[in-house]
Amino acid sequence: MLKPGDKVKVMTKKKTEEGTLMPSPQKEVVLVKLGSGYNVGFLKKEVTKMVEVSKAVKLPTKSALAETPRPGLPTLAVLHTGGTIASKADYRTGGVAAEFSPKELLALFPELKDIANIHSELIAQMWSDDLRFKHFAVIAKKIEEQVKAGVKGIIIGIGTDNLAVAAAALAFIIEKTPVPIIVVGAQRSSDRGSSDAAMNLICAAEFAVKTDFGGVAICLHGKADDEYCSILPATKTYKLHSSRRDAFKAINAEPLARVGYKDRKIIFSSKDYPRREPSIVIKPLMEEKVGLLKIHVNMFPEQFAFFKRYKGLIIEGTGLGHTPGQAPNPECAIHKKMYPAIKRVIDSGCIVVMTTQCLFGGVNLNVYDKGRDLLHLGIIPGKDMLGNTALVKLSWLLANYPKEKVKRLMTQNLRGEINERLKYEGDFLG
Repeated sequence: MLKPGDKVKVMTKKKTEEGTLMPSPQKEVVLVKLGSGYNVGFLKKEVTKMVEVSKAVKLPTKSALAETPRPGLPTLAVLHTGGTIASKADYRTGGVAAEFSPKELLALFPELKDIANIHSELIAQMWSDDLRFKHFAVIAKKIEEQVKAGVKGIIIGIGTDNLAVAAAALAFIIEKTPVPIIVVGAQRSSDRGSSDAAMNLICAAEFAVKTDFGGVAICLHGKADDEYCSILPATKTYKLHSSRRDAFKAINAEPLARVGYKDRKIIFSSKDYPRREPSIVIKPLMEEKVGLLKIHVNMFPEQFAFFKRYKGLIIEGTGLGHTPGQAPNPECAIHKKMYPAIKRVIDSGCIVVMTTQCLFGGVNLNVYDKGRDLLHLGIIPGKDMLGNTALVKLSWLLANYPKEKVKRLMTQNLRGEINERLKYEGDFLG
């Protein structure tokens, strides 16, 4: 009798497909997971034949995996916050099951046992869409615990949608660290033939144990194939594609390094990267009332007025950092109310910082009269900071420094988030 998890060949009058039998939520449908990782359904009445190719393959049981640390290998902590990085298909339910213990992790990624002894801990099981500023403090304190316990590196598994934002937040919170902290995710779950989970995690482990890097960085596919992973700067990285394995790119910056998957060779882009410090220093507090507003056509002054109750606001302006505010014709007469609305927000005590919704390049409020108008209102130029990086930076600064110092520090480069000069890139998408 065929059971979920068995590899089967399904035949209809029109086509034949081979894949893994999945539990179907509909009795009249046969559900199969193809080798590509995508599911395909067949109406039972249209299936002419279904044969078993092979029985379900079970992963090694926990009891079959060695617990004894291997002498001579460093210990890495893998901290999980959710996402697909340590997940596999559960063919009993048809869903995805997360595996978090060291034994379970080694069952999913056996190559890790030759790189380091693994300590694995679950912090939270959640979508990265549900992250809040408070979670970054929780993660940072867990990192501090692991450093004090003597681990030689830390890998943080997280969902990719807000992975770059989380990395940026941790880069500000963790002022000094004696170990590398590498943020890792996966675009495709580990039960798929095209999964990037194993390669991303293995390359992160190799980078953590073989280099003197000390700071927060991101490790993800550098190309669509399995040639190498890029080590990306925590405060200058953006997710550019919803599903590609090489979705993350450094913006107005270069990757810090690359890690070859087959040869495990590590190549740094330059010698200018953070080194390990003697001890860890964290400032985990973040101000809750900080928001981000994207400028778009057909705006209303009430959209700005809402933030009078906030301590900080990041505006993702158009082009060099602009908002509506002038009324060259009757159709945009309401724009005369925009600047007064922004000024009332600033006068309420809210620090307002301008970034650009353009990924590449930066803000310059001195080029056009609109920009100079915004400067006169009291808006702070965010230079070439990414909007989300500016958001977590402002939140962190407001929780740790007096207001006047926050204004000054927002324009200074603290963790590689600002380039004082932008060099021309012929192909800026890299």
